[in-house]
Amino acid sequence: MSEDIQPSATQPQAASKESQWHYDVIEKLATSALAEQKTARRWSTFFKGLTFAYLLVLLLMALGVFSGAKTKTGTHTALIDIAGVIEAGGEVNADAVMSSLHDAYDNKGTKGIILRINSPGGSPVQAGIINDEIKRQKKLHPTIPVYAVVEDICASGGYYIAVAADKIYVDKASIVGSIGVLMDGYGFTELMKKVGVERRLMTAGENKAMLDPFSPVNPKHQALAQAMLNEIHEQFKTVVRQGRGARLKETPETFSGLFWSGAQSIKMGLADAEGSTDYVAREIIKQEEIVDFTYQDDFASRVAKRIGASLSEGVASVLAQQLVSAESVKLH
Repeated sequence: MSEDIQPSATQPQAASKESQWHYDVIEKLATSALAEQKTARRWSTFFKGLTFAYLLVLLLMALGVFSGAKTKTGTHTALIDIAGVIEAGGEVNADAVMSSLHDAYDNKGTKGIILRINSPGGSPVQAGIINDEIKRQKKLHPTIPVYAVVEDICASGGYYIAVAADKIYVDKASIVGSIGVLMDGYGFTELMKKVGVERRLMTAGENKAMLDPFSPVNPKHQALAQAMLNEIHEQFKTVVRQGRGARLKETPETFSGLFWSGAQSIKMGLADAEGSTDYVAREIIKQEEIVDFTYQDDFASRVAKRIGASLSEGVASVLAQQLVSAESVKLH
């Protein structure tokens, strides 16, 4: 007779352990899923709150809650900072300064305006637009004086703006002047010869490659550029003479591009007297309280610019990869 095969006592135990292992895995997966859901809910709540806060800030800005001192109704001296290089799209540009001027003049409490200048110059176009707007606003508001107060430096385009003011106040150590125009660049022709680089340039229009840094100097192009600089310089000199009038003690060096200390600029008639922003507000305008009307990008604009800059960098990177080995034809 064959013997009955009895199941081993260890088989049920092995099955039990295997079942327990499955249960443990399922429990861990369920716990992990719940934890991920909780984390997702927390982040969702966070971003919803952040979005709400952002929209709330935009709403408050639209309602003028953050306009601050610019909504002040009491009498005061209006301050507009012109600090930095003057250039389109830069910190100091015509649109920003004109906006500041309009806000200052539109405020009924403004009794005088101070242009606090700390600029080495920049674009003659932007400076010229600002100069014209100051003079236009002065005609519209003859009872509101405009004073320029120079801090460290008021040179070139900065001085172009300053001469539109009724008076110019400086510190004795300020740098004032540099009434001139420049165009700079580099020439690489000798270096190209040394390293064996050949310049391949095609143009339509005999002067299209004017002042190309990789080509030898063309006397005709150089003369054309110099004539243009001379013309802009004459425009600058005219603006200074009109702004300073009989106060200007003109010498051969006045319009040479030199610059002087604040103390010397007073003697030359480029400035009127020594004085700080507080001094002019207190002693000249007679309104000690100063309200800053300098244009500032709002929160939304700053965010938009940062997003725009990031997108531009991404697009530029893609285009650079596509165009890195291609020769370009430009029309501008």
